[in-house]
Amino acid sequence: MHGFIKYSTFATSFLFVSTNAFSVPCTIKANLVTHPGLRLKGIVHDNAASCGTRLFSVSKEQTTEIIDDEVERLKSMAAQLRAEAASLEAEKAQEVADATERAFQKFDVNKDGEISFEELKDGLEKVLKTELEEKRVKTLMDEFDTSGDGALQMDEFVSVDRFRSRLEGIIRDEKAAALEAKKQAKIEKEAAVLAEARANILNDGPPTNKDKVLSTIPYLFPLMDGLLFGRFLLTDTDNPAVQILGLIYTIYRNIPFSGFVTIVAFNLLSANIGINRLIRFNMQQAIYLDIALFIPSLIASIYSLVIKDGVPETITQLGSDAIFVTLIAAIGYSVISSLLGATPDKLPGISNYVNQRMPTIDMLDETGQFIPEDQRKGKEDEDK
Repeated sequence: MHGFIKYSTFATSFLFVSTNAFSVPCTIKANLVTHPGLRLKGIVHDNAASCGTRLFSVSKEQTTEIIDDEVERLKSMAAQLRAEAASLEAEKAQEVADATERAFQKFDVNKDGEISFEELKDGLEKVLKTELEEKRVKTLMDEFDTSGDGALQMDEFVSVDRFRSRLEGIIRDEKAAALEAKKQAKIEKEAAVLAEARANILNDGPPTNKDKVLSTIPYLFPLMDGLLFGRFLLTDTDNPAVQILGLIYTIYRNIPFSGFVTIVAFNLLSANIGINRLIRFNMQQAIYLDIALFIPSLIASIYSLVIKDGVPETITQLGSDAIFVTLIAAIGYSVISSLLGATPDKLPGISNYVNQRMPTIDMLDETGQFIPEDQRKGKEDEDK
């Protein structure tokens, strides 16, 4: 049959139109005449020089009949092939079902009609000839125990091959998870090393006793500029404390541009991240305390320009005393906190702003150089 289909298809592909008939080369004559429905009318073009040029004429009706027959034959063969495939699939399914039932009976040691966790583990170890970890068997049990009763019934039990395949999948997942955990641990270790390196560059550690004492010195700056507001309170010239303050104030005022020089010096020193954070913080806070003293003086000057008689003496004295007492309280709190090793970051408004200006580890690269803010934000966006 296969030979006939091959020759018939080959013959049909070489049909030529000649008036109202199809002409077929004589070289495939033997193939055409084997078809039971074909009747050749005769030979035309007898003056051809060889067999290669002699043609047999076949009518359109005969050719159509041949093609229809072949189509029916192909359909029949296709139907037979589908039937055979379905039969093979059914046989295979039955074999798998039988093998699964035999395995179930073998695993069900106590013959209670279900496979417990222990029976599943023991049965798989015997079949696979290897010891299995309980957590892997537990994973298998959880996946196939659709009823959730802690055991496998016959309708939940699968073939040994499926168990083996799923076990291999579990092992692959565990290896992948272990590899990922190893990579993550390496990343975290590198991050820890980098953080330690940055911490060594950025002195944010606990202050030493020397650091505690040095951190109080910057508050002399706002105190000197604030003595003007204490002129009504510091009238006892015989008091040693007042005398010491007067001496320091005289030296401070004799330095040209003392206030400007102090601000520049504190800004430069506070930018040195090798200096302990407490000292750097207090230098910045002292600057902003001094700037805060400028506000009441500015208000008083504006008031004097608007009101010809100026600010009444009583109001001036009370205002100056209030400002000086507030300044002394702020400086006292900051000095005591610093001597105790605590950052004096509770001054309303000022401390919060100073904290925002203090450099942190994430602002530095591994060499200790500052990372521009736009680059830090770009990196944070990438991490998200």
